[in-house]
Amino acid sequence: MSEPQGAGTGEGSTQRLPVVERGAGTDTEPGPYESGVPDGPALGRAGRFWSTRRVPAGIVALVLLLLAGAFLYDIAAVRAGRSALGWRRDLARQLAERPVDDTWVLVGAGVAAALGLWLLVLALTPGLRRLLPMRRTHPGVRAALHRDAAATVLRDRAMEVSGVQSARVRMRRRRARVRALSHFRELDDVRADLDGVLDGAVRGLGLARPPAVSLRVKRPGRKG
Repeated sequence: MSEPQGAGTGEGSTQRLPVVERGAGTDTEPGPYESGVPDGPALGRAGRFWSTRRVPAGIVALVLLLLAGAFLYDIAAVRAGRSALGWRRDLARQLAERPVDDTWVLVGAGVAAALGLWLLVLALTPGLRRLLPMRRTHPGVRAALHRDAAATVLRDRAMEVSGVQSARVRMRRRRARVRALSHFRELDDVRADLDGVLDGAVRGLGLARPPAVSLRVKRPGRKG
């Protein structure tokens, strides 16, 4: 094996660097994602990602802090020999005099019940609906794909089909709606090609629950 010839070491000279090539006898194999489709076995259930709910939790904590601070200040003032604040006396009088079936009592109860139900929904649902969980092919590793990114991939793959003038994709958790305009070729041929291309593109996304594809192909409308 001859050594690679190099140029001089002066300024402006170049030098060939050694190249490591993968031979037939090497035991290095491509990873599961090099081919574009994760072909490894799924390891465990790929659940959805949970939101931290910072904004609702911060609002609730701030409101409770303000209410508790106001009540504690008034109670401490009364214990110190001062009279109770006017708003607390009015609140106690209204609660004592108003009947249970009063309109404002019912409205306040409805608002409190709605807020409580909203907080329960936030606590029991994961949120982050725009993140699509991907298959778990490595232990301890979880990944997700944004719905906009998945829609962009499907749209780009649809635009590669001959005869497609434009394409729009709306990605949801369970379904991907594809609307394509074809300016030449038969619509049935374009639809058949799009079915195959989009099915392969959905599998290539590596999602834990691949969405079903809803495809519609039509001619562009006439201008004017």
